[in-house]
Amino acid sequence: MSAATDLKSLYRQTVLDHSRNPRNFRRVEDADARAEGHNPLCGDKVTVFVRFDGDDIVDVAFEGVGCAIALASASIMTEQVGHETLAAARQDAAAVLVGFEPGEHTPAAPAGDMAALSGVRAYPSRIKCATLPWKTLLAALDGGDRAVTTE
Repeated sequence: MSAATDLKSLYRQTVLDHSRNPRNFRRVEDADARAEGHNPLCGDKVTVFVRFDGDDIVDVAFEGVGCAIALASASIMTEQVGHETLAAARQDAAAVLVGFEPGEHTPAAPAGDMAALSGVRAYPSRIKCATLPWKTLLAALDGGDRAVTTE
């Protein structure tokens, strides 16, 4: 099996698992910050909730509706940044977003379920679905209750 075939298989398996069984799919009632994101082209809607202790994320979760890629990306995001520092979470989000930008660049090689997100590059029309939760996380980290759109 080629590396490309392995990545496609990982992508499919991981996206299906996270979209069918999303991690941290819940409201955080005592969140310090939240943001809402909307992808009008696909209909994805996600709300990200974050609770801090100083510079540490102590809880992150999401609620929303959308396609399998958006839900899987949100689920992967909450697992990745949960219990990280705010700086590390911002770095992770920036790395994901840069990885989807067009042009010549070499994003850091992601590991684990994050690696599966890179498979979305094969489907350019779905990139906004994958990036919406990450952009929404950044909005929450940048200042509370505000809305994000992919347009």
